[in-house]
Amino acid sequence: MPVLHLKAKPNARRNQLEVAPDGSVVVRLNAPAQDGKANACLLTYLAEVFNVAKASLTLLSGHTAPFKKVEIAGISPEEMQAALARHRAV
Repeated sequence: MPVLHLKAKPNARRNQLEVAPDGSVVVRLNAPAQDGKANACLLTYLAEVFNVAKASLTLLSGHTAPFKKVEIAGISPEEMQAALARHRAV
């Protein structure tokens, strides 16, 4: 199962995933970083991005930090890279 390393930025105007030219992933979330709201929003949004059930996502680390690791079940590493390629910044 692929693991996505990302930086979460809460309190954004809208949910958005960006892949920088160096391959780093930033996810902007329209939820505050309190009471787990940003983490819940992150998992819901990533489920949409990767077209998997929310239950297929597991937050491995970074529960209270901006840098997070999310395991994605049900897709291959190639499928994950293809989904990320659609969000690559120019």
